[in-house]
Amino acid sequence: MKFSSHSDAHSPRTWGRLRLLLPVVFLSIGALCASLGAHAQEDDPLNKVHVQPPAPATPPPSNQPPAVEGPAGLTARPNERFRVNVNLVLVPLTVTDPMDRLVTGLEKDNFFIYEDNRPQKITSFSTEDAPVSIGVIFDMSGSMADKILRARDSILEFMKTSNPQDEYFVIGFNDRPELMEDFTSSTEQIEERLANVKAGHRTALLDAIYYGLDKMKQAKYPRKALLVVSDGGDNRSRYTEGEVRSVVREADVQIYSIGIFDAEAPTTEERMGPILLSDISDETGGRLFKVDDLSEMGDVAAKISAELRNEYVLGYKPIDDKHDGKWRKVKVKLVPPPGLPPLTVHARNGYYAPLQ
Repeated sequence: MKFSSHSDAHSPRTWGRLRLLLPVVFLSIGALCASLGAHAQEDDPLNKVHVQPPAPATPPPSNQPPAVEGPAGLTARPNERFRVNVNLVLVPLTVTDPMDRLVTGLEKDNFFIYEDNRPQKITSFSTEDAPVSIGVIFDMSGSMADKILRARDSILEFMKTSNPQDEYFVIGFNDRPELMEDFTSSTEQIEERLANVKAGHRTALLDAIYYGLDKMKQAKYPRKALLVVSDGGDNRSRYTEGEVRSVVREADVQIYSIGIFDAEAPTTEERMGPILLSDISDETGGRLFKVDDLSEMGDVAAKISAELRNEYVLGYKPIDDKHDGKWRKVKVKLVPPPGLPPLTVHARNGYYAPLQ
């Protein structure tokens, strides 16, 4: 996929692309401060388009490397749910135009939110670039042998274009997942750890995602995301796809994926890779970016970084305030300003209510 680096000031207005960054997060009402973030400039190299509001109230030793060794047992239980006892539901989201570009500058009044088909009152609205805790899930299996250096460079590009306050951890995986770097804000430290990566052995992608979600429980920021870089061909995991999907749905972690797929995948697992990564990403409000040309991986990583730095966050107090642990379906509708083309909202589709 190609991305233009600048908008033409004499062309019709273009619309940038913004995507949901984080999953539905729970915070206390007292902890939330609704604020409008700074808007993008027209010459933004990421080509996101800003919607000008009419009258804003405020400015917004062998050839084969050894198998990667993982933590004993992957301590989290398969069906353990993440729940928080809070009064406010936060819904991070992104908006894109028909050309799949980021749209910024929309106002609170453009959004409507529903829980279990019941309209909710939006009590807070924010577009600020708050720090994020990010886990990188890096495929180092044999099928990545001719892609691993480009994949590594795309991860480093992603970090260079992110919020300087973001924290990261890196999990590499082939036969097993391994924590290569614990939470840190030092991109230089991560670059050093990834300097001599090698590919080999089989692919335990589902185990690595599961481990990443468990590791994210140690994050210091409420906004959390995983970046998965893989060809998606799982053939080694001990956790099942159903177990991982359950944990993904219940975690408050958004998942973005960079998929590097072969045009003619030799195995069934590799052929199913795009579907697996797409479904898991969509479940969290994230999405899969497919890479056909390895030279474009850096641009794709920078685009994902931009989405993490340009999101809307809607907050509401649920009408149904029962702490019953049940799944609540969330739907965000957008009414854009007159004259705009149809826009698409990317948001997580629900959350589990707290138990207490």
